[in-house]
Amino acid sequence: MKSKLYIGNLPYDVEDADIEKLFSESGTVESVSIIKDRDSGRNKGFGFVEMKSPEDASNVIEKFNGFDLKGRAMKVNLARDKRR
Repeated sequence: MKSKLYIGNLPYDVEDADIEKLFSESGTVESVSIIKDRDSGRNKGFGFVEMKSPEDASNVIEKFNGFDLKGRAMKVNLARDKRR
């Protein structure tokens, strides 16, 4: 069962591949989606990562929540379902 994580406070120059490489140290990354501004194409400083299992997600949260990435303390937690 996959687990979806919210990642926030990202540096604006970070790419999906950077996050995938970093998080794969703690588990199997299924997908990474950093949200980009529709007009400028610049990342908005947050995104979502799908991990293969809840255990992998827990490992990533434990290791990377508050982790300094290029001078910014990342926020990593379980993603909430969209509000309707």
